[in-house]
Amino acid sequence: MSLHNIWKSVCRAAVALGLAATTVSAVDPASLVYVGTYTGAKSKGIYAYRMDLAKGTFEDLGLVAETPNPSFLALDPKGHFLYAANELEKYGGAAAGSVTSFAIDSATGKLKQLNQESSRGTDPCHLIVDPSGHHVLVANYGSGSLASLPVRPDGSLGPAFGFVQNEGKGTDPARQTGPHAHCLTMDPSNLYVLGCDLGLDKVLIWHFDSVKGTLVPNQPAFAAVKPGSGPRHMAFGHNGRFLYVLNEMTATVSAFHYDPLKGALKELETVAALPAGHQGSFSGAEIAVHPNGRFLYASIRGANTIAIFEIQPMRGTLSLAGHMPTGGRTPRNFAIDPTGHFLLAANQDTDTIVEYAIHQDNGTLTPAGHILRVPSPVCVTFLPLHP
Repeated sequence: MSLHNIWKSVCRAAVALGLAATTVSAVDPASLVYVGTYTGAKSKGIYAYRMDLAKGTFEDLGLVAETPNPSFLALDPKGHFLYAANELEKYGGAAAGSVTSFAIDSATGKLKQLNQESSRGTDPCHLIVDPSGHHVLVANYGSGSLASLPVRPDGSLGPAFGFVQNEGKGTDPARQTGPHAHCLTMDPSNLYVLGCDLGLDKVLIWHFDSVKGTLVPNQPAFAAVKPGSGPRHMAFGHNGRFLYVLNEMTATVSAFHYDPLKGALKELETVAALPAGHQGSFSGAEIAVHPNGRFLYASIRGANTIAIFEIQPMRGTLSLAGHMPTGGRTPRNFAIDPTGHFLLAANQDTDTIVEYAIHQDNGTLTPAGHILRVPSPVCVTFLPLHP
C-alpha cells in the first residue's frame, strides 16, 4: 500500500475515533496562525487563522497583508510585530531582496505594514528576531550572505548595519557552486548566531553583539557536514546542549553536541530521514523539536512525509519512530503549536495545511481531521493569544 493510501486510511480512522477533539491543558486557549506564501496568480501575501488550542479548530481570517513572496515569517519576543522575508532578487530596482515589518492587531489578526528594508542580498529565505527584540537577522540564499537590521522602537526596521558575505563552494556542481545561506538561529545565551549554508556544507558560527547587531566569526568558525549534504534548517534541543541540522540534499539529520562556552559544535551522528524504499526525488525541508524536548520532526519533500524521531535525552542521539505522510505534495514547512499537541504541515504544491494530533507519550502523529486551504503555503507561525 502506498504512503498516500496509508495516510487516507489513518485519517478516516482518526476522525471516526474522535481524535480531532484532543484535550489540552493549555494556558493560552487560542493562537493566531500566520501563513507565509509564494505569491502569484493564487496568493497575495500573508494569510491568518485563529486556532482554538483546546479543540484544534480554526477560524479563517483570510488575507491579512499583501506583500510579495513572504516565504518566511518571524515574531518579535513580545508578539507585537511580525517580520517577513520577501524572497526576491530585486528590491527597489537594486539586486537585493527585502524584509517587511508589520504591526499586529491581535483582535483581528490583521497586519499593518510599517516599512520595508533591503536584505542586502538576493532571495532572502529565512529570518529571526534576536531575543532582545532589537535586531532582525536575515539569510540571503541567492547571494550567500546575511544581514542584521536594527528594530526601531515602533517596530519598523532601519537599514542593515551588520553584514556577512559567505565565501567558497561545495562539491555538487549543480547546487554548490557558491555559498547559499539558508537559515539562522541564536544559541540560548544570545551570544552566538549559527547559520546553515547549503552551498558550503557548513554550519557557520559568529559572535553576536546584541547591542550593535554586529557579527564576528567565532573560533572555531564552523562545523562541517558530509560533502554534498546541503545543510538547510536546524533546531536546538530542549536544554541547548544539542543542535540538529536537516540536510536538504541527502534528507539526513546531523546531531551535534553544542559547547555554549566556546560556541563550538561536535558531530555525534548523521541519520536518514527518508522512508526506506522511497523511489524518486527527495529533499529535506523543515526541522523542529517538540516543546517537551523528547521528539524531533523533519519534513521531506518528494517523499511528502514527516519523519519522527525520539531524542535520547542524555546523549542527544536520535531513534527513528516512524513517518507520517503529509496528505499533500511538497511539505516545505510545518510548525508545532505552543502547547505541543498539534502539528500543522504546509503542502506547498497542493495548497493545503494539514493538522495532526501529537501523541504525547511517543511523539507519533495522527490526522486530526482539519485541512486548511491556503494558496502556496510555505511558512506557518503561531502567535499565542493570552486571555
